[in-house]
Amino acid sequence: MTTPKTPAQIGYSMPAEWEPHEATWLGWPQNATDWPGKMNAIRWVYGEMVRKIAPGEKVRVLVDSPAVERRARRVLETARADLGQVEFFRWPTDRGWMRDSGPIFVCRNVRGRGQRAIVHFHFNAWARYDNWRHDRRVPERASRQLGLPLFEAQCRSRPFVLEGGGIEVNGRGTLITTEECYLDEQTQVRNPGLTREDYETTLREYLGVRNVLWLGRGIAGDDTHGHVDDLCRFVNPTTAVLIQSRDPHDANYRPLAENRERLEDLRLEDGAKIDVVPLPMPAPLYWRKIQLPASYANFYIANAAVLVPTFNDPADREALGILAELFPDRPVVGIHAVDLVLGFGTLHCLTQQQPAPA
Repeated sequence: MTTPKTPAQIGYSMPAEWEPHEATWLGWPQNATDWPGKMNAIRWVYGEMVRKIAPGEKVRVLVDSPAVERRARRVLETARADLGQVEFFRWPTDRGWMRDSGPIFVCRNVRGRGQRAIVHFHFNAWARYDNWRHDRRVPERASRQLGLPLFEAQCRSRPFVLEGGGIEVNGRGTLITTEECYLDEQTQVRNPGLTREDYETTLREYLGVRNVLWLGRGIAGDDTHGHVDDLCRFVNPTTAVLIQSRDPHDANYRPLAENRERLEDLRLEDGAKIDVVPLPMPAPLYWRKIQLPASYANFYIANAAVLVPTFNDPADREALGILAELFPDRPVVGIHAVDLVLGFGTLHCLTQQQPAPA
């Protein structure tokens, strides 16, 4: 059920990730090209993710077929995940990176009652890959399944493309994104011809934000071309962690330093400075000659835990310690992601939160 007005016009906005969830959405790993030779290991990573998420919320898992569902159930049972908290939807997917292709939820309060809706941002596989047509349908399927309104994001009377990993909100009116991802006019152009002002207007209309902040480049190896969720994340309404490299010879060193300079000059929706907490980078990881986007910023904030990717690196402990201090209300748990990052993404990329009704 598509609605003609924009979410902001009728009071909807996107809540922060740390606000209460009803569920987390996952796409069960089915595309072997994402993790060449590693599919069995990846399924066990999913098992561990579900085991840690399920104590606090539902986990809604997309599977292509009854056979895939049976295999998924066996993995989750062996991992001792609470299957009573898991719901399977038999919807076909192409890649299953729910952060980008899954339903993005907005919320509003009407006469003391919380209402939710979904925004359809017309996923096109990061303007890079050809297999996206099943994934693009996930938001509309979720709208029908949950009985929630669906807003079709548009700009200049055409579909507006955006991925959840390309935006970060503090739930109070501020959104952070990157110029590399959405303003580059040559590489992976999601919305040809749109300007910075077009993006900012559309983000305000469909996510209910008031304040759009732009960082520069993302990290090396990111095949999305600059997603912010490998770079900078809000941990509360006024504090953001920002990935930093300590190695001047690292390809990430200078771009990350420039982003630090930018972020220190930017302001929140009320004019206040952002409290910036540096988060280390692991040593570079490679598959053959390709650098992989290994980043501790790709953590996921669930109701019952904060899940953080780890990389068998000395910096793992430091990153977990920093995040544990920033999330005193829930445990911070490391999830082994050396195999996972072969797919050019980790925990945040795989997950999409569904807010709880207020």
